[in-house]
Amino acid sequence: MIELRLEFDEVNRIIKALSERPFREVYELIGKIHLQSSNQLKKKELDK
Repeated sequence: MIELRLEFDEVNRIIKALSERPFREVYELIGKIHLQSSNQLKKKELDK
């Protein structure tokens, strides 16, 4: 496993690029990105 540190807009560009691929090829990956980013954003809000 690796950890990437990306800006919010970079993640959005990755998701946009993935969305151009067939759904069955990318839905699990998009789901993982969404889950991990949501968890991080929630944690960041709680830390304020």
